[in-house]
Amino acid sequence: MRSEFARFPWLRDGALLRAWQRGRTGYPIVDAGMRELWATGWMHNRVRMIVASFLVKDLRIDWREGSGWFWDTLVDADLANNTLGWQWTAGCGADAAPFFRVFNPVSQGEKFDPHGAYVRRWVPELAGLAAGWIHRPWEAPAEVLASAGVMLGENYPRPVVSHAVAREVALEAYARIKRGVSGRPALNLPARCSLDELLK
Repeated sequence: MRSEFARFPWLRDGALLRAWQRGRTGYPIVDAGMRELWATGWMHNRVRMIVASFLVKDLRIDWREGSGWFWDTLVDADLANNTLGWQWTAGCGADAAPFFRVFNPVSQGEKFDPHGAYVRRWVPELAGLAAGWIHRPWEAPAEVLASAGVMLGENYPRPVVSHAVAREVALEAYARIKRGVSGRPALNLPARCSLDELLK
């Protein structure tokens, strides 16, 4: 509903979209939520917001892809709630959260699943990790991963993007559309790219 979002440089990346849909992003709280959705057709509202923010802002994938996936997988899907919820997350609806509100999937996991019980249930390959590492396994020492049976890149993926970099890229993309910068067709840059690459 906000016309400036017609210029937003959404990323079209089927591999990243599939990683999100299947709970293979490397961010445990996101993966737990998406796996719960696939298995049960439901997920807690807080997790819905976390996974939506991750798709739209970390991966810069069009909110309509997320809306469509939720519509097809949620047992409680409601057209108005689903559409407006995704527009709220993307910052483009009539009653939207500001785009600069980007959920950090690690701190959200630590805050709302402090002991890792939710992640352990839905991402069993991480079940042996202590709570201090379960939301950030890529930072765990090699011996901790080995003792928990976690092999990053093998039985659990490494993060598909750097949250810190992806956040800055998304915020710069939003700043550009607010300034009315359009120029070329929609940028198609990986979320791993630098701000310099975005501004080229």
